[in-house]
Amino acid sequence: MNRTHSMSGRRIMVLAVIAFALAGCDYLPFGYTPVKDIAAAPANFEGKEVRLKGKAGNIVKLLGLRAFTLQDDSGEITVMTQGELPKTGDTIALKGTVKSAVIIGGQSLGLRVEETKRLP
Repeated sequence: MNRTHSMSGRRIMVLAVIAFALAGCDYLPFGYTPVKDIAAAPANFEGKEVRLKGKAGNIVKLLGLRAFTLQDDSGEITVMTQGELPKTGDTIALKGTVKSAVIIGGQSLGLRVEETKRLP
């Protein structure tokens, strides 16, 4: 094997390692799921973790229930949290698991995201 081919192989391996490491990074400004994608096909997201970013609104704190709506450019979804509630209008990013009370014919009733982590 010649030296040029060996160097090229190392570069590819280094780039692959970097790409793999960044794929799980919570600090990257891309990789957020649009709310409209979840609303359009809730069965495809059921039980899956997503990253969302948007503005908080409709804050609810009642009998242990802590929820707010998250609105991005494509739509709005309810977020349930055990953490600190944001202020109305705050821009936040989070990781969460998509949940539905029931999915009938591909349509979701009670669609929400259960926050697992607030992102910086």
